[in-house]
Amino acid sequence: MMHPILTREQRDSFWRTGYLVLPNVVDMALLAALRSDFEDWVKESRQHDKPYGETIDGRPRFDVESGHAAGKPALRRVNSPVESSDAYFHCMADSRMTDMVADLIGPNIKYHHSKINSKFPSAATAVKWHQDFPFTPHSNDDIVTALLFVDDVTPDNGPLEIAPGSHKGEIHSLWHDGKFTAAVDEEVAADARKKAVRCTGPAGSCCFMHTRLLHGSAPNHSDHARTLFIAIYTAEDAIPLSPNPVPSRFEGLIVRGEKTNRVRSIAFEMELPQKPSGASFFAQQQAPVSASYQF
Repeated sequence: MMHPILTREQRDSFWRTGYLVLPNVVDMALLAALRSDFEDWVKESRQHDKPYGETIDGRPRFDVESGHAAGKPALRRVNSPVESSDAYFHCMADSRMTDMVADLIGPNIKYHHSKINSKFPSAATAVKWHQDFPFTPHSNDDIVTALLFVDDVTPDNGPLEIAPGSHKGEIHSLWHDGKFTAAVDEEVAADARKKAVRCTGPAGSCCFMHTRLLHGSAPNHSDHARTLFIAIYTAEDAIPLSPNPVPSRFEGLIVRGEKTNRVRSIAFEMELPQKPSGASFFAQQQAPVSASYQF
């Protein structure tokens, strides 16, 4: 049995607020390897003027922001980097980050999906307020999103913003006027912004976030990039109820504990999500519905 590496106070804080930010979650050697691989992908992106590559369901692996060019690359998304990088796979499957997730929702946990979200200096991409659970509903909500800071995250470079305690509230709809907008209603977002907390810290830190926590992020207004490696884990007895938005050949991999072949369910009701047809959900959030959904 694995000995806890989080303190009781840290675990209690996570379940009370819905998030936990910790420094030095990965060692410097692993962080350097993650950065090196991402830099290689940025160099490769200079040869492309639109989303490229291919994931196992045929969608692009690499997504670029509008205005991306060889002289000014803006690679904003890498889908399932664990399939293309030993460093990212190791970080997801067998690092202190993995141990900390097991400490929160273990002992038996499995991998669901991963991605890299990056905001280059002066990048315009914002993430509108939403919860992760409506994108990836499961039979229970013991699901943690681990957001590892590959770069230093500051108040100015588009940090994650969260609404503490919102994971204990309702599951908010991402559908409006018959369209899947990938964002909550503006009234909900406005209320979340009033109590928003910015999650910042040096590279190597990690924010562990409950799947039902309301969150978003503003554009990068700084001269420094903000790159996050985002890995989603579920309790082993949480069974997916909709297709994976970022499918991977490693989906369902038991990364801590063992397979029990059991299903645990909780009571909830919600609309099923619409799987992205493009490289990422950014296109869904940018689709015009109402000006009030803009940052």
